[in-house]
Amino acid sequence: MTSVYRVQWGAGLVLLLAMGALNAQNYPDRPIRWLVPVPAGSTTDIVTRIVAQKLSESISQQVVVDNRPGGVMTIATEVLSKAAPDGYTVATLLTPTAVNPFVIKNLPYNTEKDLQPVSQMVAVPGVMTMNPSVMANSLKEVIALARAKPGSLNYGSPGALTSGHLSMELLKLTLGLNMQHVPYKGGAPAIADLIGGQIQFLISGPPGVLAHINSGRLKAIATTAAKRSPGLPQTPTFIESGVANFDTSEWYGVFSPAKVATDRLNGLAAHIARIVRLPDVAEKLSLQGAIPVGSSPEGFSRFVKSEMQLWSDVARKMNITPD
Repeated sequence: MTSVYRVQWGAGLVLLLAMGALNAQNYPDRPIRWLVPVPAGSTTDIVTRIVAQKLSESISQQVVVDNRPGGVMTIATEVLSKAAPDGYTVATLLTPTAVNPFVIKNLPYNTEKDLQPVSQMVAVPGVMTMNPSVMANSLKEVIALARAKPGSLNYGSPGALTSGHLSMELLKLTLGLNMQHVPYKGGAPAIADLIGGQIQFLISGPPGVLAHINSGRLKAIATTAAKRSPGLPQTPTFIESGVANFDTSEWYGVFSPAKVATDRLNGLAAHIARIVRLPDVAEKLSLQGAIPVGSSPEGFSRFVKSEMQLWSDVARKMNITPD
């Protein structure tokens, strides 16, 4: 779940120089393994494969995508943390990476010591959708309904600790609301139950709900990022709907094991930053509701630290668990 939406573009000249330095080395001289912590076919997997294909072309080496789902993304993260720090193993990690240290006991790795942020690929703003039977047509009306009937409204999420879960918990904390969380194993079953009326609200990425919004099976209420979603230009943001300073989105970033050589990190980051901004790639990413970012290791590291500060506070105050 994302997190506060901040785009770190990095210094373009520095990234280009780093990319050139990478190409001048013998690295990489064999395939790169790219771990994905969710099943094949998910938005995260699709985004990763779009970027991985272009990276393979850029470095003239195969990039092998290896899906390792499960454990609130800790299975793939543990594999990454124990990989050799040589730049030949990377992973796509998401917002829960910044939350897991505060809600899961005895993680098999140290997030800050064993992982190295390389580059944020994209941000995916969430959209709150609602079953049409609920008597509300705006976020203000949703809030009023929740206050009038505390504890009676259920909201779903694509999974515990996803951006949809955390964004709703942040809203509850900010406004003092009482709504019940129903976690699902992915966006598809959550959307199906939302349409069926088993839950009333859902915050998720736009791709899975756009067709249902257009058909009238769901109502779009508000989007979570500071700026309106490109795919939902008529839908107001939470801020526009009266929730000051509310700015969250899911982020997908590339991580490596700690202690990878700086020149290799900078080179990989430079390639990724260039790739996500290519017009054809940006178009494909937009179909997944993703906004290209691209950042340096330093910039992404700062961002991850800020995310850990934000969501650790929310997790502590709301007693969030992965169950």
